[in-house]
Amino acid sequence: MRKRRAKKRILLPDPKFNDQLVTRFVNNLMWDGKKSVAFKVFYDALELVEERKGEEEKSALEIWKDALSNVMPHVEVRSKRVGGATFQIPMQIRPDRKVSLAIKWLILHTRKRNEKTMAQRLAAEVLAASKEEGAAVKKRVDVHKMAEANKAFSHFRF
Repeated sequence: MRKRRAKKRILLPDPKFNDQLVTRFVNNLMWDGKKSVAFKVFYDALELVEERKGEEEKSALEIWKDALSNVMPHVEVRSKRVGGATFQIPMQIRPDRKVSLAIKWLILHTRKRNEKTMAQRLAAEVLAASKEEGAAVKKRVDVHKMAEANKAFSHFRF
C-alpha cells in the first residue's frame, strides 16, 4: 500500500451517560451532520424504554446495551474465488466490526419500522432486541444460519 493505515480517532463520550458507545451509536444514527437532533432522538428513545420496560430492575441504558449485544453477530460469510467457483466461507468477526454491524443493523431495522416518530421506532426496536426478537435479531440469526450452512467450506479460510 502507498499510504499508511489511518489512525483510529478517539470518540468523546456523550454528555448524559459519559459513554463512548452511545456517541458511536448516535454518529451512525445522525443524518446530514445533525448531531444534536440524533442525540435528542436517542435520549427520547431511552426515556420511552424506561417507561415501557415494566418491572425490570435494569436501566434503559443497560437494556439498550443488552439489545446491542443480542444483535451482534459472531460469524459471517465472506466470498472467495477458488478455481473458478465462488465460495461463501464462514469467518470469525473482529470485536470492533461486531459492534459496527450491530449498530448498523439496529438503526437500519429501526428506520424500517412504522411507528410515528424515530424515537418511538428506536425504543420499540431496542425493547424487541433486548427480548431476543425483532428484525435486527432476525438478521443476526440469518447470518449465523448462512455461516452454519457453509461450514463445509471453512477449510478455505484466507
